[in-house]
Amino acid sequence: MTTLRYLAASASIAVLAFATSGNVAADEFPTRPLTMVIGFAAGGSTDIQGRVLANVMEEYLGQPVNVVNQPGAGSAVAFTRLKNNTDGGHTFLFGGTTALTFTPIITEVEYEIDDFEYLAAVAVGQNAIVTAAGQPFQTFDDLITHGRENPMTYAQQTPLDQAIMESVAAQEGLDLAIVPTGGGGGMAPLVLAKEVDFAYSGGTHAQYTPTGEMVVLAFLSAERSPFYPEVPTIMELGYDYSIEDYRTIIVPAGTPEAAKARLIAAAEHASRSERFIEITEGNTFFPVVFIGQEEMEANVRRIRAATEAVMAGN
Repeated sequence: MTTLRYLAASASIAVLAFATSGNVAADEFPTRPLTMVIGFAAGGSTDIQGRVLANVMEEYLGQPVNVVNQPGAGSAVAFTRLKNNTDGGHTFLFGGTTALTFTPIITEVEYEIDDFEYLAAVAVGQNAIVTAAGQPFQTFDDLITHGRENPMTYAQQTPLDQAIMESVAAQEGLDLAIVPTGGGGGMAPLVLAKEVDFAYSGGTHAQYTPTGEMVVLAFLSAERSPFYPEVPTIMELGYDYSIEDYRTIIVPAGTPEAAKARLIAAAEHASRSERFIEITEGNTFFPVVFIGQEEMEANVRRIRAATEAVMAGN
């Protein structure tokens, strides 16, 4: 399979910093097992990528990296808990950034962008609208036509994908019922059993499209997926919406520089790991990248500002 890979140069980072336990050299971090928090239920694309990422990082860091799933509100629950963590970088979050660039705009949350630091992105999101094979609509245009004459059900995963599909439904006159899920692991059974008509997928569809069980109707990403080049984005179809997202390693603001330096180095190591590339590009069809902290800090704020402008105009 042809892969799409981007490599971004990362800046040098100081190797000494004051940690909560005293002065610690970067090569001494971590001093105990780490915890990777994933804000979605087990079985979805973030979870699948994260577990392989944890294994690759622990080989580099020399300490176990334990994965803990904390689903809820499109990962807002996980971000709320991470904000208050004070273990000097031994707990970090792996996931997308829409809980920061969109969720605080539409609902009250207990965190903000500046409560965190965005150390490195290792994959680009592939957000899609999917359905099961055998449904009476196999393109997004057919879905709209069907929905104008029939009530429909939609399985959401995040506040952002729900808001987009509710806007499309209002624009097209669809009678749309929303079914919440805790992530791709909860979405897939509903779609495959045809208990919902269509759904949002953050990447879980890659497990089911090769077998023909699931069909991608359109992408919510800003650009077409390199792995499904024939599938349009909803922006191409005339709807002015997109989700720009990055799978990112995130820590609470104020995490010691030594810890951040080691986590960034581990992320860069993972971006070159054949195991991580195979699961990310070969299994979940996400392009692997390495984008360092300076660029990711700017990306998160740029996307947030753009989203606020779009929402203000609606």
